[in-house]
Amino acid sequence: MGTAEPEMPKSYDAVLVVGFGGPEHRDDVIPFLENVLRGRNVPRERMLEVAEHYYHFGGVSPINGQVRELIAALEPELKRRGLDVPIYWGNRNWNPLLADTLAKMTADGVKRGLGLVLAAYSSYSSCRQYREDVARAQESVGGPAPPIDKIRVFYNHPDFIAANADRVRDALAQIPAERREATRLAFTAHSIPSSMAANCRYEAQLTETCQLIAEAVGAEPENCRLVYQSRSGRPTDPWLEPDIVDHLRQLRQEGVEDVVVHPVGFLSDHMEVLYDLDDEAQKACAEIGLNMVRAGTVGTHPAFVSMLGELIEERFRGTAVRRAIGMFGANHDVCPVDCCLPPPRPAARPSAT
Repeated sequence: MGTAEPEMPKSYDAVLVVGFGGPEHRDDVIPFLENVLRGRNVPRERMLEVAEHYYHFGGVSPINGQVRELIAALEPELKRRGLDVPIYWGNRNWNPLLADTLAKMTADGVKRGLGLVLAAYSSYSSCRQYREDVARAQESVGGPAPPIDKIRVFYNHPDFIAANADRVRDALAQIPAERREATRLAFTAHSIPSSMAANCRYEAQLTETCQLIAEAVGAEPENCRLVYQSRSGRPTDPWLEPDIVDHLRQLRQEGVEDVVVHPVGFLSDHMEVLYDLDDEAQKACAEIGLNMVRAGTVGTHPAFVSMLGELIEERFRGTAVRRAIGMFGANHDVCPVDCCLPPPRPAARPSAT
C-alpha cells in the first residue's frame, strides 16, 4: 500500500465532474465533432467518417447518460461520508460545457471546487488538457470563477482494481469451464501518439493496472496482454501498438479459441467501446472463428463509486493515507509543471466517446 504527501485540506464547497461529452441527438453529431476538432488540421472527410460511427447508434453517444448515472450513484456516497456538497458537471466538447457550468457555479456562490476528471491514467489528453479546459472556462467567466483543484489519478487504487477484476471474472464465467484455463485476456486502452506517451506515465500505469487485475483474477501472465484500440492520426505517425484487432488475429493464428477483452482504459461503455470492440472486434472474431467475450467497464460498480467517494473525502479532509497498491504508490495531488506535456503536434483524428 502506498502513500503520498497530502495537500493541506482546503475549504471546498462543491465537486465538479469533468467529462469528454458526446452527442445526444443525430443533429448534435456534426457540431460535437467540430468542437472536438477545433484548431486541428483534420480533413472534413475524416470527420464525416467518424460521424458514421455515431449514426450507426442513432446519433447518440451513451457517455452523457453514463455520467448522469455515475453522479446519481456518487451523491448518496458522499452524503454517507458526511459530505453534503453539490455535484456539478461540465464537458470538454458538448453540453453541459465547462464554461456554462463554471458560470453556474460562480452564480451559485461556489468559492472553491474539487475536480473529478473521468480518467484513471496520466497523459496529456486525459490530464493536462482537461486542466487547460478548466482554465479556459474560468477565463471565459472572469475573475469570480472558483478555483478548481483536481483529484489524483487512481489507476492503482485497490477498489479500482477490485471493480475491474469483478468485471473480468464475470466475463471469464461465460467461457466453458473446460476451456477457461487456456483463455487469453486482452486488456485494451485508447492508443495515443508515441510522442505523447514519451511525456507521461500512461503506458507504465496501464501495465501496472493490468498486472494487478491479472493477479486478482488468478490469470497467468503469459496469457495476458495490454493492447490498444481507437488509433487515430496519419498512418505514418507512430502510435502505441499492437492494435486489438491485429492482436486477435495473432491469437487465432496461435490456435487460441477463447479471449476475454477488457477495456481497462475506459470507465464506461461509451462509443469507442461499443464501436471498436462490440462491433469491429467482434466482427473480426466472427471472421476468424475466435470466441470473444467482452468484459464490462467499471461503470457504477459499487467499489468504483466508493473509491471516488474516498478520493474526494481525502482531499476535503486532508487525509494522510492515500490508498494505492503495486509498485508506484499513490499519485500526486498537485501536478508538477512538467507533468503530461503535450506532443509536438496534435493528433489528426477525433475520438468517438
